[in-house]
Amino acid sequence: MRDDGVVGVGPEPLSFADVIRVARHGAAIRLTDAAMAAMEAARSRVEDLAERPVPAYGVSTGFGALASRHIDPPLRARLQRSLIRSHAAGSGPEVEVEVVRAMTLLRLHTLATGHTGVRPGTALVMQGMLNGGITPVVHEYGSLGCSGDLAPLSHVALAVMGEGVVLDEKGVRRPAEEALRQAGIEPAVLSAKEGLALINGTDGMLGMLVLALDDLTRLLKAADIAAAMSVEGLLGTDRVFAADLQALRPHPGQAASAANLRTLLRDSAIMAGHRDGSCTLVQDAYSLRCAPQVAGAARDTLAHAAAVAERELASAIDNPVVLDDGRVESNGNFHGAPVAYVLDFLAIAVADVASMSERRTDRFLDTARNHGLPAFLADDPGVDSGHMIAQYTQAAIVSELKRLAVPASVDSIPSSAMQEDHVSMGWAAARKLRRALDGLTRVLAVEILTAARGIDMRAPSPPAPATGAVVAALREEVGGPGPDRFLAPEIESAVRLLADGSLLAAAESVTGPLA
Repeated sequence: MRDDGVVGVGPEPLSFADVIRVARHGAAIRLTDAAMAAMEAARSRVEDLAERPVPAYGVSTGFGALASRHIDPPLRARLQRSLIRSHAAGSGPEVEVEVVRAMTLLRLHTLATGHTGVRPGTALVMQGMLNGGITPVVHEYGSLGCSGDLAPLSHVALAVMGEGVVLDEKGVRRPAEEALRQAGIEPAVLSAKEGLALINGTDGMLGMLVLALDDLTRLLKAADIAAAMSVEGLLGTDRVFAADLQALRPHPGQAASAANLRTLLRDSAIMAGHRDGSCTLVQDAYSLRCAPQVAGAARDTLAHAAAVAERELASAIDNPVVLDDGRVESNGNFHGAPVAYVLDFLAIAVADVASMSERRTDRFLDTARNHGLPAFLADDPGVDSGHMIAQYTQAAIVSELKRLAVPASVDSIPSSAMQEDHVSMGWAAARKLRRALDGLTRVLAVEILTAARGIDMRAPSPPAPATGAVVAALREEVGGPGPDRFLAPEIESAVRLLADGSLLAAAESVTGPLA
């Protein structure tokens, strides 16, 4: 990122932070001088190949199973247009703006490495679209995650050509040609190889992976907050989170989660009040005692996924590619397996963290396990049902998360007349992970909502300063214990406060930054 806040896009890798700033927050970008020079050099090599009589894939031939046909020079501009128009075959719901922006940025970054042979002017059209808030309409279905995210990226490329449909900076659907004209952007007229260069990458699934890493980093801190509140409200012990016990199994994610729990529960009067020897419990249930083991394993999975994403952000994925020595070579780097695997792995971790959260919520509602709290945390059990059905909502989401945890990357279906006979399904893995992250957000919000009610019912003993700050932040929008009331809006308020970081900020106002 430059000092003026503009994200520079050049041959060097983009950072996670820069991708998030552009995709989610609309930061401006600028192709660097190094990018322009690299593209110019690679383009000269492509134009040299285009003049030769020997066929070169993607330059003077058809594509995929049609690669055996040599395309005469007068037909090559039509070849590029036809490629994009035919491949822009997506269907289904529209993909989120932040995903399309991330995908566009990441494809532009690959162009900027100088390994694709695209003309600088074509890349500048994409720069103008991102800076002008022009977002191509991309659809849910169409990518098999091999030969790149072909259909999604083709919808982006179609807009680069001034065709198709886009959303303008106000989110209004408009013809691409009209939106580009109003923004002062001249559509690109694609030349040899450029169509393929615009679509032959894993940028859609990678963009969704980077966005997921940002979300899950926050959600795992929220999971620790929820667990701490439940341990406290259920009169559990924090002794099991001691650093020396955790060090016996030295997983870094587990150590970080346990440290968060110790910090969040520090100076809890509720917990101090049941340490007088009257408590006869030998040990807490697994959902309380093993919280750092599960959330910690999810953290380590996140770290592995981040390492894969960093390598992908340092990649230049296209086929064929222009190498530094001037060779133009076919390759298989467009296969999405590395990204697909970690997207699936994250969905497994998300489902398990949510499953443990739901079990803690359920303990609050059962008089056999909640240590003196009323049934379902109801004001008048029998007349009132309390949080009974909030747990049903959690359970329904957790069951859905288990289905979403089934890996997409173990599936494959042949395409392109068996030329593309093994595909990654990485786009599908990314799409289901986005749904899973929304589900985890909702499950954790219900746990925090329930644990806050349980903590309030332990009055007059006050909670730990950190968990108390979370309860106070929640109480600014959601009332405390009392007779039954319309519960859905309260759940949605908790979801929003968790998703926008308000509850995490409340905890960290006491603890400082959590790990």
